[in-house]
Amino acid sequence: MASFEVKGGAKLRGEIIPQGAKNEALQILCAVLLTPEKVTISNIPDIRDVNKLIELLRSLGVKTERLAPDTYTFQADDIDIDFLDSERFVELGRAIRGSVMIVGPMLARFGKAKMPKPGGDKIGRRRLDTHFTGFEKLSASFQYSAEDDFYTVTSSGLKGSYMLLDEASVTGTANILMAAVLAEGTTTIYNAACEPYVQQLCRMLNRMGSKISGIGSNLLVIEGVKELGGTEHRMLPDMIEIGSFIGLAAMTGSEITIKDCQIPELGLIPDTFQRLGIKMEFRGDDIFIPEQDRYEVDTYIDGSILNIADHTWPGLTPDLLSVALVVATQAKGTVLVHQKMFESRLFFVDKLIDMGAQIILCDPHRATVIGQNKQIPLRGIRMTSPDIRAGVALLIAALSAEGTSIIDNVEQIDRGYQNIDGRLNALGAQIRRL
Repeated sequence: MASFEVKGGAKLRGEIIPQGAKNEALQILCAVLLTPEKVTISNIPDIRDVNKLIELLRSLGVKTERLAPDTYTFQADDIDIDFLDSERFVELGRAIRGSVMIVGPMLARFGKAKMPKPGGDKIGRRRLDTHFTGFEKLSASFQYSAEDDFYTVTSSGLKGSYMLLDEASVTGTANILMAAVLAEGTTTIYNAACEPYVQQLCRMLNRMGSKISGIGSNLLVIEGVKELGGTEHRMLPDMIEIGSFIGLAAMTGSEITIKDCQIPELGLIPDTFQRLGIKMEFRGDDIFIPEQDRYEVDTYIDGSILNIADHTWPGLTPDLLSVALVVATQAKGTVLVHQKMFESRLFFVDKLIDMGAQIILCDPHRATVIGQNKQIPLRGIRMTSPDIRAGVALLIAALSAEGTSIIDNVEQIDRGYQNIDGRLNALGAQIRRL
């Protein structure tokens, strides 16, 4: 198990380029299974979860070639279906949650897919009903074995269907979408997720020969086709990393320029941090965060306490609530953070309280943060990263704190952030990997 030793209090300065989007990568990489032709993907982040998924694809028989540090070609022209019955498949499939998205493409192209219960962050229940209910609507047969936590879907030919998703699940929408593109007839998905990453997947599939309309809305219509071809695709920058860098700059009083942000694709992220009092300038496609000694939280028109909550797109992504909460600890003012989607994601606040933050955990979903206006800085402690997003939030807290912090289990951070210690050290941070 690796750890970070973080010496807090240093101001950072310089430019940083966000990595490719992790959550997009997990969808796009699985889509290569839909065609026997070559697919070239660029701006792939070099992170643990993505690398494990690429390893899984290789083991299935996908030919891969690394053309550049962030660019690969994939060709799924000789897939080993029998690998689904191997112990190695169980090991790789359980390692990351994104592995569930091989099911839709495998079902569509080969009529069979199996999946062990996937791994991922421990942030509460993360059910997969939406995925498999959608496959059943497409005329697939579904079985779940409680004995070994295995999901199996089979089909002698998928049929298009109308469906209303019970939740606007990003991975569920992507998985069903990838199955529907090769189904016979028309599929209509209502209450579909419409995040930029889903839009990216739709555009890539259309370039491969799919017929998807309604892109960017919560009503997708898919006319099934018999086969798909190859394509080239470049992934968006990671919006979660961009938001993390904005929060980091504010907490440490640093001057940072975040390059190549694809600002129109960020939704409410800049607005949310601006409501927390963080100044920023949009310079073309770059975001400049000036040095700020203080930042003050906005209130509602009637003066009541600001409430920051996650929501389906175009609302604020839940992956940034941990960062927003940490930023609020040193703001002037009070914020109610409401995490609606995951029931255990706020439990990392006990570490922030140990660092001196004033936080009241109201229940598993809500925390009231009383900002200290940088009058009482956080203090360094030893702590453990429970998941990717809480891990980077704790790293931000440690970089702003007085003294030295040790963050254990940083493999969680490595799952979603590419060489984060090296990139931040290049800006002046003092992080040592133990």
